[in-house]
Amino acid sequence: MSFFEQLRLLQIGWRDVLEIAIVSVAIYRVLAVLHRTRAMRILVGVVVLAAVFGASFALGLGMIVYLLGEIFKYAAFALIVVFAPELRAALAQIGRSPMSRFFTQIGASEVASQIAEASERLSRSGIGAIIAIEREVSLAEYIRAGSEMQAKLSADLLATIFTPYTPLHDGAVIVRGDMVVGARCILPLSQSTIIDRSIGTRHLAALGLSEETDALVIVVSEETSTISVALNGRLLRNLTAPQVRELISGRALRQTAENPGSAAAV
Repeated sequence: MSFFEQLRLLQIGWRDVLEIAIVSVAIYRVLAVLHRTRAMRILVGVVVLAAVFGASFALGLGMIVYLLGEIFKYAAFALIVVFAPELRAALAQIGRSPMSRFFTQIGASEVASQIAEASERLSRSGIGAIIAIEREVSLAEYIRAGSEMQAKLSADLLATIFTPYTPLHDGAVIVRGDMVVGARCILPLSQSTIIDRSIGTRHLAALGLSEETDALVIVVSEETSTISVALNGRLLRNLTAPQVRELISGRALRQTAENPGSAAAV
């Protein structure tokens, strides 16, 4: 019986279609998380090793098969360590609901106005800053790594914190609701391959946090005095204070991301 005759005998039911769809979506989501990260190159290397193992087994190359077999015994543990950041990002994305894409805390407009005003002040003064707004995914681990605090959010407070040579100016500020809950916080650097060499450490940290959590991160560049916002692994650059206010309020994300004249996304 030929291959095509065997295909005609197959009976594909709705369960088969459902399983194929679920597996396809799962594979797509995994590749989407790994896209443009160093983990993608590692994954390609694993695929190449698997292909070499299969070819060696077919050709009867016993020594190569033995060596690769020994490597694969411990590969699962190694991959867990290597892919730890990507696994965290994937689990965080799975836990996000569609409604959690927007900042819905009480008093969001006032919070947005205070942060936008502070960003504009810092930009005019050429002072670098990074402000992370906690949303659905907790940022407690990053708060503990810095200096915990409980202070009512205001533009004056943010401008004071980031004033050069003050004890808390170096690092990120984390905002929860209408409170500043952490300062001098260290954020994870992005795992993505960034081609633009004008991207500094603050921008990489903002992208890194937005890749691992659903936080919205505002960055003021010390070198160029420009304002950027990182969200969901994307960086919107060259923003104005009104645009930052709208983004924090959750009303103009789509418009700003689709308007290359006012904001550049990387």
